[in-house]
Amino acid sequence: MTSNTLLHAARRTLIAGAATLLVGAVAVPSYVTPTFAADGPASVADLAEGLLGAVVNISTSQTVKGTEGPGAVPMPQLPEGSPFQDFFNDFFKNRGGDKGNGGQKVQSLGSGFVIDAEQGIVVTNNHVIADADDIEVNFSDGITLKATLVGTDTKTDVAVLKVDPKGHKLTAVKFGDSTKMRVGDWVMAVGNPFGLGGTVTVGIVSARNRDINSGPYDDFIQTDAAINRGNSGGPLFNSAGEVIGINTAIISPSGGSIGIGFSIPSQLASGVVDQLRQFGETRRGWLGVRIQPVTDDIAESLGMTTAKGALVAGVIKGGPVDNGTIQAGDVIIKFDGKDIHEMRDLPRVVAESPVGKAVDVLIVRKGVEQTVKVTLGRLEDGEKLASGENGSNTDQGKGDKAPAVSTASVLGMTVGELNDETRKKFSIAADVSGVVITDVTKDSAAAERGIQPGEVITEIAQESVATPKDVMDRIGALKEQGRKNALLMLASKTGELRFVTIRMD
Repeated sequence: MTSNTLLHAARRTLIAGAATLLVGAVAVPSYVTPTFAADGPASVADLAEGLLGAVVNISTSQTVKGTEGPGAVPMPQLPEGSPFQDFFNDFFKNRGGDKGNGGQKVQSLGSGFVIDAEQGIVVTNNHVIADADDIEVNFSDGITLKATLVGTDTKTDVAVLKVDPKGHKLTAVKFGDSTKMRVGDWVMAVGNPFGLGGTVTVGIVSARNRDINSGPYDDFIQTDAAINRGNSGGPLFNSAGEVIGINTAIISPSGGSIGIGFSIPSQLASGVVDQLRQFGETRRGWLGVRIQPVTDDIAESLGMTTAKGALVAGVIKGGPVDNGTIQAGDVIIKFDGKDIHEMRDLPRVVAESPVGKAVDVLIVRKGVEQTVKVTLGRLEDGEKLASGENGSNTDQGKGDKAPAVSTASVLGMTVGELNDETRKKFSIAADVSGVVITDVTKDSAAAERGIQPGEVITEIAQESVATPKDVMDRIGALKEQGRKNALLMLASKTGELRFVTIRMD
């Protein structure tokens, strides 16, 4: 035996041994005992056979009214009583050429799966059934049932349908725990790509916690199992036959699978499905704060050893924490026992919490960790409140007006007192207080941070400032302490808050 032959044999032995360990670590249902070869599972036939009945094809139709574009053919104006009138009416109605008088039927296809056989509950993507006039669910044995819409959630792209369970014997699957999935675990996708129902593909979990900027709660499972158009809404199974994801998006220049697909994790989807079934809508928890990332500079300015958590940039008036429980400048590092590693973790964790629940929130305030108790509101109510918060405010600013305007130059900015004259000049709301920035030097540290004239400095290093002298004193004090950056809380003309750090070199 040559040295190369021995090397290949050794590799096969190591891979086979690793596969044996993997099988031993995976819980599998009684109807399947997968075996693994050196290059992956030898067969998933038994697993697929037990699941295909629960995976369905979703077909929808929508009437789209005709539009008069450059290439549209207008309906001819015929004399009253013309014998050709009926012919042209039918022709242009079917072609969508008569605007406002009928339209074209547009059909689309997707996938879904049954999660409750007794109630006839089917889960799919919202974009699969959005704006549909008719929804049909097609089963693997050829039976088709009309479906009604139970509820949708555009933020997570999840929809729940209902079919008559008496119309067909249904097979259901259940959600598994997506948090237990590891990169490298085997997964199986079943769906209706390009209208080819009952298609099974196999791959692995390529990555977790993917943010593809499709919504506020992005936390996708990435997989290389082939997912194509028509797979949307279909299930991603683990080796135990449990749904650990809902296939929803792909990255593809050509429109076909290139091995980069994304699934909504079951941890997120299952809660949304439960709420849609119970209420017909979502009822998410709401904290009532505006947040921004904690950068290394901000962490240093706040006395934090590492950059983590979500920095509270503002508190929404009338929200759950408008009582001072949480304040602008606080950094939320743990919510209801769950670590907040980065800003985007917080909205998802809060949204998954029940409305009205009292939770412990661990914050860092002026360099000191402390725990506060917060009772959550409802996000859907909070969105209405937040949208109206930016309206005009006729309240007058507090305190006497200074008789004259004084200015100072600091960190590449010219700052001045905020009085009637500067409010009018920069259109600053009456309830905004602090020191107004009247000019920003080009190529300065302030300009690099995107600071603009008309913004108002309300705090420096978490202490309020009201005059240009306050600004100079705070910057001087920070330099004496050996600080390299100054943390500024800035208010926009309408009162929106944000934090920035500026180098004090």
